[in-house]
Amino acid sequence: MQKHLRDERWPDCPWVFFRRGKPIHSIRGAWDAACAATGLVDANGDTLRVFHDLRRTGVRNLVRAGVPERVAMAISGHKTRSVFDRYNIVSERDLHEAAESLNRYIHESFSEPSSERDGDSLGTVTFEPASGAPNNKSSKLLN
Repeated sequence: MQKHLRDERWPDCPWVFFRRGKPIHSIRGAWDAACAATGLVDANGDTLRVFHDLRRTGVRNLVRAGVPERVAMAISGHKTRSVFDRYNIVSERDLHEAAESLNRYIHESFSEPSSERDGDSLGTVTFEPASGAPNNKSSKLLN
């Protein structure tokens, strides 16, 4: 749509995003107004977010949506893992959700009898006391 608008109204303009056919030099005023309109300002009226925060939010949303990290890196334009990791910030919520996911996995995987699972049980181990007499205590050994 933007290209169509440009071609129709300002055909000599070489930019895709512009203001009245002229290049946009700064979005600071529009950004500050948007932050103020949404309440993202402090008591002095200074913005609490910077435009670049959108990139961090985008990376986190991609990862949380299950997009593989290499794909998220390509979309966000990150060429190195170390820089990508600075954007993909792990929150307390992420840790809580990971613990819940692990708990569900363990509960679902190991609540069935071992004969119904595909090899996740290594069997039953019987412990014998040092004297050599058999001990009736046993424990499942899981991988």
